[in-house]
Amino acid sequence: MASNQYSNIPPGWVGGFAQSNPQFAYPDPDLSSLPMLDNMDNIHLLERQQRVEWPEFSWEARKGQPDPKRCFVMFSPDISRIGYDNSGRVYSIICPQQGIWIPGIGTMNIEVTVTGQGGWVDESDRENNLAADMTVVGKIWFSPTANRSQLVQMSGPMFRNSNLPFPSDKANAIRVTTHKPQAPDQPIFLVRKGESASFVSPDFAKHPEAWGVGNVEVQIGPIEKTNNARVDAFNQLVLDLFNLASGNMLQLGNVLSWNVWFTEPGLVDQEEWRTHAERWRESIEVDHGSPTGEGRPAQYFDGSPFNPIKELIAEKIKEIIDWITKNRP
Repeated sequence: MASNQYSNIPPGWVGGFAQSNPQFAYPDPDLSSLPMLDNMDNIHLLERQQRVEWPEFSWEARKGQPDPKRCFVMFSPDISRIGYDNSGRVYSIICPQQGIWIPGIGTMNIEVTVTGQGGWVDESDRENNLAADMTVVGKIWFSPTANRSQLVQMSGPMFRNSNLPFPSDKANAIRVTTHKPQAPDQPIFLVRKGESASFVSPDFAKHPEAWGVGNVEVQIGPIEKTNNARVDAFNQLVLDLFNLASGNMLQLGNVLSWNVWFTEPGLVDQEEWRTHAERWRESIEVDHGSPTGEGRPAQYFDGSPFNPIKELIAEKIKEIIDWITKNRP
């Protein structure tokens, strides 16, 4: 970590929560005594935050093949944050949203929705700076532009007329389960200090100017079932399409990793925190952009770009349209 001097850290830090239980300490923090808190229940307790200026994601685009072609992509700056009180107890973690453009469809939105979290931050220790546990679910849905595509125009009414959920908005999003890597029965996974030790990141995905860095790894599970075979089959086809466009980001069994590079600590505007996710979603849906600027497209380690194979996407769209035609009531 660079030895930059930071002069804008606001007063008010008290600390102490990281030291309140010996089990919380590194080298192997055990946070099992902490309840997994709902991410939006304690916004009124937030006092301080660290913004993720550089959210660096990585996964294998060709999992299981001799050359898995690891992808590296930076989501938009300030898309994620960790929020805590003056003692350092974590009460909320904002995780990322992103828009994925699919030729012939439009934008599909993806959100990593935090369903539970707990942990600590220590502003006084730049080395052992954080530890948290999380549970999340992946959500994907069609944006308004995609809702005007032929595929959605054909399929949406078929589901709605039968009072079946259709992923045209976040409320009815396709939900993808996640779990701790190599532990499918354990939905809680770890957020820990430093960069991921599972792979080496290229220089363009490193940010030595950051205040601190943490890492997260989560394994992708199956789609959550809706108890309707027709909906489940359609959702799986849409997820397959999404994976073709994104480089298998949410492929079953893949491990999605991210190094979260933080800016220096700051104060929390609680109202802004409450509305952060909605403002991001609206920005992505309106102009396929992000309110704080674009990130970096998916690249391989050598810097060459990931380019989805348009022919495979076109084939998958045709497969979905054929399925719709065959399964009309």
